[in-house]
Formats: sequence, structure tokens, C-alpha cells
Amino acid sequence: MPRMPSATAPTPLRFGLVASRLHRQDAQGGLADWLRACDADIRALGLELHAVGGTWEAIRKQGLLAGYPNLAPYPRGREGGVMRLVSRIAGGLESRDALDGVIYLIDPVDPSSLYPESLALKRQCVVHGKPFVSTVAGAVEWIAVESARAGLAASDAADRWRVIETQTVALIAHDALKDRMVDFASQHFELLSRFEARVGTGTTGGRLNDMAWARGWPVDRPWVRRYQSGPLGGDAQIAELVLERRCQKAIFFEDPHVARQHEADIQLLERAVCSVTRHTTCFNSPAMAERWAAAFG
Repeated sequence: MPRMPSATAPTPLRFGLVASRLHRQDAQGGLADWLRACDADIRALGLELHAVGGTWEAIRKQGLLAGYPNLAPYPRGREGGVMRLVSRIAGGLESRDALDGVIYLIDPVDPSSLYPESLALKRQCVVHGKPFVSTVAGAVEWIAVESARAGLAASDAADRWRVIETQTVALIAHDALKDRMVDFASQHFELLSRFEARVGTGTTGGRLNDMAWARGWPVDRPWVRRYQSGPLGGDAQIAELVLERRCQKAIFFEDPHVARQHEADIQLLERAVCSVTRHTTCFNSPAMAERWAAAFG
């Protein structure tokens, strides 16, 4: 049965699309898995996909999104394709060039994900409050989020992403955004309490527990299980949970404006998420988290 849009269809979203070689090299890769799972949703949304060279070629070669008109090719990465995406996340040279977000399926051992343009692409998404989606599971879930927000009938993928009662969520925030995380968790307390478990690092976890107890959560039971602070290894501890598939979602409020002494630990957590790409999602900004939470309404 075709997906039916709401009476007032929104302006189609425009997303950049990049897939590391591992994800695009054959029909069993993450790119193909995502597009097969979300083909109907992408078409119903009218989503514009601006795909960097090798990714665009893989889509065509593997017969994905057959006949879909809203697929725009960009140059290969070595020819500036990713750099163009960075500019267009920031607004582009003309307003019509602006992109609404990026799906970048990352292979954590592919060095291209650490190139300056790749790091800048994620940073600009965080700075401008636009989605940066780095895993296959995250890409499936994000299409479901956008479908729900557009008023489209629920797909199988949409049904699955709403089942959070068996999942663990990590709630992490850098110093400048700890207040924002507490506000987010307070605003969406009932939703976050539906998770089977919540984990966090040091100070953020402590503040979230204080908030939960003030709201009536049993005082003999932490709302968040606290690990070490980030600089002392908390990010690494949560990364191990992710690798063991004991944490399925990370809501990580990153501050892109400061140098961080424990940058390696932050990257370790994010690389762990990408290592289990079909099982874990990560939201890197308050804007992403708010959009996700609003889709449950």
C-alpha cells in the first residue's frame, strides 16, 4: 500500500549523503541495507539526496532508488564533493543551495572519516543545529522520524524505532551544554524514563539524577547509572557498553566551540557507535534530540 502524506505536504528536505567504501562497495553494505529498508519512506517524503561521487555511483550500479528523480550527484571526495557539502550545511553560496542535514555512513577504520572536510562536515551540522547521522541504524531511524513528523503512515521501520523499552540510552553533555541536557531530560522525562536503562558520565549523570529525584523518581534508585567523568574515562566506559551492544542510543550534546583535552575519548565513543552501525544511533546536538523526541508526540 502506498504511503499517504498529510494534507499539507512539507517542503522536501535536502540531505547530503556520503558512504565510506565499506558501506558502498557491494549490495550487502550499509548503504544498500539502508536504502532498501527506507525506499518507500524516502519516496513518500520526496527527500532530496545530494550524494558524493562514489556514493552516487554505488546507488546507480546497485540499482537502488530506481527511477527516483531527487538524487543529485556531487563530485568525488578527492574532487571537493565533501567540501561542497560543508559549505551547503553552512548555507551555501546561495540560499537555494542550503542542505538540511547529512547522512554519512562511517567506517571507523577508514581514514577518510578523519579528513578535515569530514570533521568540518559534522562540526557544521552541530553548529547549525542540523542532523548528522553516522550509522545505518541511525539513518533508518532518522527517516522514520522525518516520516512521523510529516504525518506519513507508519512503516515497519517507524514501528521498530519507537520500541525503546528494551534499550539503554547514554545521556552525555559537555560543560557548556550540561544545563541544556538537564532541561532536555526534564522536558522529556516520561519519554526517557521508558528506556530500560539510562547511563551517563560523571557530573552530567549526577545532575540528571538530582533532577529525576526532584520529580519523584524513587530516591533509593538512580535514574542514570553514572560512570567516570569524560576526562577520566567515562566516554571509554560507555563505548565498551556500545561495543557489547548493551547501549543502543547515545544522546551526546557536543560543544563544537571549545578545544577539549579529552578529544581522543570523545572520538573513541563516536567510533564505537559506528563500529556497531546496524545496532546503535547517536544524536550529537540538542536540535537532533529535540526533533527525535517531538516525533513521539
